[in-house]
Amino acid sequence: MWWFQQGLCWLPAALVIWSTATFVLSYSIAVFLGHTDAVLPYISDTGTQVPERCLFGFMLSVTSFLGAATIYVRYKQVQTLTSPSEHVLHLLNGVGIILGYLSCCGMCIVANFQKTDLIGVHLVGAGMTFAPGALYILVQTGVSYRMQPRFHGTGILWTRTAVGLWALVSIVTLFVSSIIMYDEEPNVDLITKVRWESTESGYIAHLVSAAAEWSLAFSFIFFFLTYIRDFKKLRLRVQAILQCNHLYNYAHYDGRVHVHHGERSPLLAGSI
Repeated sequence: MWWFQQGLCWLPAALVIWSTATFVLSYSIAVFLGHTDAVLPYISDTGTQVPERCLFGFMLSVTSFLGAATIYVRYKQVQTLTSPSEHVLHLLNGVGIILGYLSCCGMCIVANFQKTDLIGVHLVGAGMTFAPGALYILVQTGVSYRMQPRFHGTGILWTRTAVGLWALVSIVTLFVSSIIMYDEEPNVDLITKVRWESTESGYIAHLVSAAAEWSLAFSFIFFFLTYIRDFKKLRLRVQAILQCNHLYNYAHYDGRVHVHHGERSPLLAGSI
């Protein structure tokens, strides 16, 4: 049996491969066609013009749905392995799925509203993607701390802790460098600016900010990579349950009332 045939490990693996391909392909096309700078453009700058814009939007939308599916499976996994008395773990698990879904919704917004469309909506989507996403990693690190060593070893815990710190440093760096960049270029529309010259005063801050954005995105990808081993232990089973209406048919004959018990499907009864 191949590794991707074990349990549900194909789900986080597909998320990692697809999301990486999304960023690499859109960047490659944008640079090849001369639509953006080759040196550290913002991620959204690689999907502002046709044809890479269409590819970026489609692939990022698929990434958001794969992410939502992975987050849900992780939530059910923790829920199943947690006893009712472990209230803190249940709380972290619930907060985690909310943060994860917020991040996926933000990703879907970014995919469908690029910088050249509604810039305000695009920025809201970017904020929803990065901030809840970083918090999701930190929350899941806390979940991993409380689930080891009964479910996984300390190696996974330390790996997720390192990725959580990586994401935290990246998002702080992104925030601080963006403030510095806006301060150094007060009269420039930095939101829609795509090309930079090395002689501009805010160029270094722009490079740091863009590098932090790419770093934050790949910290998310690397974190979901750590789910592959855990998902090998999962099996997907679909169980169909047919609910029938019990009908009581009353018949009169021989001077007595006789009750006949029977079942009819709701579909056969004319309702669903």
